[in-house]
Amino acid sequence: MAVDAAALIRHKREGQRLDARQVHAIAKGIADGSWCDAQIAAFAMSVAWRGMDAEETRALTLALCDSGSRLRWDGLPGPLLDKHSTGGVGDCTSLLLAPLLAACGGYVPMISGRGLGHTGGTLDKLESIPGYTINPLDARMRAVLADAGCVIVGQSDALAPADRRLYAVRDVTATVDVPALMVASILSKKLAGGAQALVLDVKVGSGAQLAHEEEARDLADRLLDAAAGSGMQVRAAISDMDQVLGNSAGNALELREVLDLLSGRGGGARLLELSIALSAALLQMGGLASDEDTARGMILRALESGAAAERFERMVAGLGGPRSLFADIDAWLPRAPVQRAIHAGRAGFVGEIDVRGLGHVVGLLGGARSQAGQAIDHAVGLSAVLGLGATVSAGQPLAIVHARTPAMAESVAGRVLGAFRIDEEAPALPPLLRWHRPGVRA
Repeated sequence: MAVDAAALIRHKREGQRLDARQVHAIAKGIADGSWCDAQIAAFAMSVAWRGMDAEETRALTLALCDSGSRLRWDGLPGPLLDKHSTGGVGDCTSLLLAPLLAACGGYVPMISGRGLGHTGGTLDKLESIPGYTINPLDARMRAVLADAGCVIVGQSDALAPADRRLYAVRDVTATVDVPALMVASILSKKLAGGAQALVLDVKVGSGAQLAHEEEARDLADRLLDAAAGSGMQVRAAISDMDQVLGNSAGNALELREVLDLLSGRGGGARLLELSIALSAALLQMGGLASDEDTARGMILRALESGAAAERFERMVAGLGGPRSLFADIDAWLPRAPVQRAIHAGRAGFVGEIDVRGLGHVVGLLGGARSQAGQAIDHAVGLSAVLGLGATVSAGQPLAIVHARTPAMAESVAGRVLGAFRIDEEAPALPPLLRWHRPGVRA
């Protein structure tokens, strides 16, 4: 007999535990459409209020995963490697990491998502490329993975369908940052995706979903706990998001920065370093490198030789995009017609940045969603964004706004300027990356 949705929502709302049977009933109702969006939102909010313990979270993870099919990747001559980030402004590490690993002998079947809240989504960035298909047929996805060594796509209807609906509702109901829902959503997709080794990049700071160190460490602990016994190797890292990760924020602008890094034309040093560090860990977990120095050497050779760029271009072409992406980036990626520099009012050092505020600026320009299914403008955003500790002279650009009209650029100029605090002394900078040890508090 079907379990009443209202009764389950009330059960959690009143602070009672959900057992595995009840959790699977919820996931089934979300997946088969018998739960409406309002009921899903009420469930998400009840979890936000009451939380879930470790057993409930593990049960929800498995229930979301088992709401659909699991992918199998038999016959590939290398390890299946994957990475997930909890999201941050300017975070496009997936777009660098996947071709880097592929060029080093790994295979990366990456199931990615769209933007959540103030953070951008990998799929939105890839859809800046004309023709790129984020939901290919299964045979095509497998052919691209075998040929290019990497494939970055969205969830199919068959892969964790309960998570797919829940994910969309979370984005517009202020439940993006609920720990149990984050854990279940992340791991259900990764377990269903069939990777053998996974690195989790838990971001913390102004531009992340989690603003505080203790929250990030708690989430990392929850992720590792929920993944225990799954058969997948998992490591977790805490990375800093108190500044834009690269130099850009906005879909096509971030993608352009990735293409520049892959082709040796420069770009954000922090973005590149984080991508290399996460890739090096996965090469070791997959048995392709014996130590970090060896792994980093392999990655740098893949960059310098152009092998990583070639893998990225093969993936793009295989999924319907242009075959000459690197030859003429300007011909393929959209550009906003208006660029306006935002100038510093005085000299000093960038002492603090409201990175979340900069992420919201991208949304105000049309580059992010305020409701599920909304179309976005891939061309708009921010480029040449200064980082923490940068030396600033009076009148120097802090960032460049890319907008559809002069009026739109003007409407966000004050917000961009107000996001930067200029100090007389340079701030102490937090480490970019720290590998997480479960239960350890720094």
